[in-house]
Amino acid sequence: MWSLRSVAGCRRLGAVGSVGVALGGWAAGSMPARDPWGLWFARAQDTARPGVLLALAGLTLLVVAWWRYGRLVAAGAAVGGRATAVTLGWWAAPLLLAPPLYSADVYSYIAQGAMVVEGHDVYRLGPSVLAPDGIGGAAAASVGGHWTDTPAPYGPVFLLLAELVAVVTAGSVVPAVLGMRLAALAALALLFWGLLRLAPRGSTSGALWLGVLNPLLLVHVVGGLHNDGLMAGLVLAGTALAVRRGRWVAGTVLVALAMMIKTPAGLALLFIGVVVGREAAGPLIRRVAKGVLGPGAVAAGVAAAATLGAGTGFGWLRTQSVAGTIHTALSLTSDLGAALGESMYYLSGAEPDPVKRAVQAMGLTLALALVAYLASCVARGRVDPLHALGLAFLALVALSPMVQPWYVLWAVPPLAATAWNGRTGRAVTVLSAGLVYVTAPDGRTPAYGFALAAVACAIGAHLLLRRSDFAGGVWLPSPRRAEEREPSRA
Repeated sequence: MWSLRSVAGCRRLGAVGSVGVALGGWAAGSMPARDPWGLWFARAQDTARPGVLLALAGLTLLVVAWWRYGRLVAAGAAVGGRATAVTLGWWAAPLLLAPPLYSADVYSYIAQGAMVVEGHDVYRLGPSVLAPDGIGGAAAASVGGHWTDTPAPYGPVFLLLAELVAVVTAGSVVPAVLGMRLAALAALALLFWGLLRLAPRGSTSGALWLGVLNPLLLVHVVGGLHNDGLMAGLVLAGTALAVRRGRWVAGTVLVALAMMIKTPAGLALLFIGVVVGREAAGPLIRRVAKGVLGPGAVAAGVAAAATLGAGTGFGWLRTQSVAGTIHTALSLTSDLGAALGESMYYLSGAEPDPVKRAVQAMGLTLALALVAYLASCVARGRVDPLHALGLAFLALVALSPMVQPWYVLWAVPPLAATAWNGRTGRAVTVLSAGLVYVTAPDGRTPAYGFALAAVACAIGAHLLLRRSDFAGGVWLPSPRRAEEREPSRA
């Protein structure tokens, strides 16, 4: 029943793991400060600790089941879209009624929606302006630390969604969280639809495995309710329409809507524009103009309409740097800048912050240079535009001044559609298996999380570099060796 030699066995083991994550979350998740329903409340430490261990055990089972599932698909197991949808249902269902897991960001979403309802300027004020006994007051009291007074870094489309949830649920925490979870399910549906249409024939099972069954997606979008999932789903759907179907106007509209959730989605406009210009007729300057002005004008129109329709103003244009002020240990440029700044301080007494900001700026400059190079490769027909988009997102995340584990999900769907079993896809697989451990069920980032992530990445890299993967008592050839044995098509 629990054999990992079959897709059905992996499905069952993953479901058990997901149940463990959910049950652990009920004891140690990101609980609200107040819950009038009495369902979600902070547990005593002697209860929370076993909850963390249960969640870790369940998460490990889910990762093992997912990994083995992928090896079976790589070895040729016949897994269609319907079977993948069933597996997704089994793995996602236990998380649907759980409290927020691995993040408290959803309370900020709800509080910001309540702020829109009450007419507050969400791009100038933070959730602390909400009255404790008013709509969204319980959510505002649950917002973590410095985010209490931080303006919203999200676009007006997402704030409209948050406002709708706040109105329908009257800001009551449990119904509001469950309402936001419906948006997470919509994100899964968009990703599933997009990958079905983007993945080449014969690669659909693998693309869906990496793109929608990914534990990082399940934990941080379904469990943690991060709006990055909805952004990624809209980007994938829009790119599918623009790049594969030739419907660049409709595709640009979807990408622009994704931008009005989180602005990094705008990176997809560049590659849509390159494809539009490349396929246009006429002299070079006319093609360049169409590629730049066409998608740009459509996206600008959608952004303006969304902003005016939401009534939240254009303050989102000035709050995009808010997240970058927060230091996260996963940001290579922030870590390097901080280390160099401290060294300069001890050596010469110079202030460390300017050094840190300079290194962060250099990182972003390098990321933009890599993005420009990828765009030029697409223009010359050397790289698939969807694959280039995934690589561009990876570069942006790797060199950003603030990096969270779930930011990798920006790059996962396009890479799943184009290279799930290639070198980049395998690297993303290892990252996904490791990054799920970085955060604790209550949203903290403890030191042991980074240690577990490093161990998981090391094990994953070792398994993929070996000649064969061994699991469940059966040897399977690795995808790389299988590719090397295929006859040349030349």
